[in-house]
Amino acid sequence: MNYEPIVKPPPERMPVTPNLIGYEAVGDAFRWDDIRAELDGLPGGGLNIAYECIDRHLTTDRKDKVAMLWEAKDGRAETYTFAQMAAGSNKAANALRSLGVEKGDRVFVFLERVPELYFTVFGTLKLGAVIGPLFSAFGPDAVRDRLADSEAKVLLTSPDLWARVKDIRADLPRLQHVVILDRRGGGDVPEGTVAWPDVFDAQSEEFEIEATDPEDFAIMHYTSGTTGKPKGAAHVHMAVMGHYATAKYVLDLHDDDVYWCTADPGWVTGTSYGMFGPWSNGATSLVYEGGFAAGHWYSLIEKYRVTVWYTAPTAIRMLMKAGEELPRKRDLSSLRYVCSVGEPLNPEGVLWGLKAFGLPIHDNWWQTETGSILIANYPDMDIRPGSMGRPFPGVEPAIIDDDGNELPPGEEGDLAVRPGWPSMFRTYWNNQELYESRFRNGWYITGDRARRDADGYFWFVGRADDVINTAGHLVGPFEVESALLEHPAVAEAGVIGKPDPIAMEVVKAFVALKDGYEPSDKLRRELIRFGREKLGTIVAPREIEFVASLPKTRSGKIMRRLLKARELGLPEGDTSTLEED
Repeated sequence: MNYEPIVKPPPERMPVTPNLIGYEAVGDAFRWDDIRAELDGLPGGGLNIAYECIDRHLTTDRKDKVAMLWEAKDGRAETYTFAQMAAGSNKAANALRSLGVEKGDRVFVFLERVPELYFTVFGTLKLGAVIGPLFSAFGPDAVRDRLADSEAKVLLTSPDLWARVKDIRADLPRLQHVVILDRRGGGDVPEGTVAWPDVFDAQSEEFEIEATDPEDFAIMHYTSGTTGKPKGAAHVHMAVMGHYATAKYVLDLHDDDVYWCTADPGWVTGTSYGMFGPWSNGATSLVYEGGFAAGHWYSLIEKYRVTVWYTAPTAIRMLMKAGEELPRKRDLSSLRYVCSVGEPLNPEGVLWGLKAFGLPIHDNWWQTETGSILIANYPDMDIRPGSMGRPFPGVEPAIIDDDGNELPPGEEGDLAVRPGWPSMFRTYWNNQELYESRFRNGWYITGDRARRDADGYFWFVGRADDVINTAGHLVGPFEVESALLEHPAVAEAGVIGKPDPIAMEVVKAFVALKDGYEPSDKLRRELIRFGREKLGTIVAPREIEFVASLPKTRSGKIMRRLLKARELGLPEGDTSTLEED
């Protein structure tokens, strides 16, 4: 699929000048030391994420600016200024200290997106402890694995979520306190737990932030692999430099923006860009407690006059499935910039944004391990639909071979990054050997396969373990999925390699249809023919299976390994991040 670069949004939809003016000019002049100088820092040279996101604004005219616009599932709304965020996080820090939490201890939150979650995240960071956010949809095994591996001291959760996982308590001897937050009120506190008001309400709104070093651990996110237990990618306070810089230059946040990141805090995007990036830039953020609902999402954009929107390819495909008429029923003229992350956004998704919003959707690439955006389609660049974009200034990615040597433009290889950016993870918790295995010849190996074109744009091919070898030809599943999504009947597609005695593997596609289409042999033949016309007989799928939906992580990534495991009757491995149907 060869798409010509598409034009940037018309000037009237970009009312402020992009922060990144002239990619090459900024890239040549960019220095991480300059970014550090834009942050305040702690006395004595320390650095603390919570201070940079919240407290430093208290000495400016942002003190009484709204930091968080919060809306509950039932429509109740609350607002919090930066001063109120500081007070709430200070009380949370004092509450945790009263429970015996000290610098370096691990505190986990297992909650829906409620204000107290955010107070606790920043209170933990102010205390110098390490915060661990968990998906609210996790089951007991997933929660136990993470709390046990991290040796968490405190867990903050709700009555409903604790009831779901309470049987794990006996397996967690290092877990000293379970704090129950009951926003509905009136219920009894479960045995062996403590009520949030009992430890929070009487605390002081004053707190002196612990002297944290830039290299002190701050936050850990657990990632799932094909085999084995989840692994905790641990990040340090210095990561805020990456959050701040990329929110400024990639998300293009300005002082008058209303920003909405739809990611759950249990996923790294929900902290790096649901909290740290926007608030370190002093932006106003919308936080919605509920889940996906196309019509309601559009109503939130209209109601709060959202200007910058950061969401996931899965959500975009679901919005596409709901049709183009729905957004036209709302006034979405406040939107000036839409970005996507989670897995590469198919070209059709980029172009659909023009139809639905009059705006292309700007994709970008990063990982839990990288901590912040490393490759992006910037607001001042032409987008090449399907491309990850170009590197963030100060970051050096490359396409390398198995020996760690750089490959020329056009050749597929391992996507690797030269270490040294501030938000890079520092270890896998309790698994330094695995961490060290991710490096080769001076490069961090991302596990993604990609290529770079002559103009410096990077193009995703697939995860290294997803690439299909069919009759000696390497096929990236993303390319096949993107082609199938161009068919008007296809809402989602997931592609795997199925073992074959002659070709080694054949390409098999799992397809979820849009509303109004029904599975049939005729449609299956039509899609196979469509794929061959788009991709050629070698690359196109040989088999198509219709499914109601595809297995995805809550961060929006299609779990191809799970499709393959189910196809071949193999163990499914860790499914703790699997999105529930």
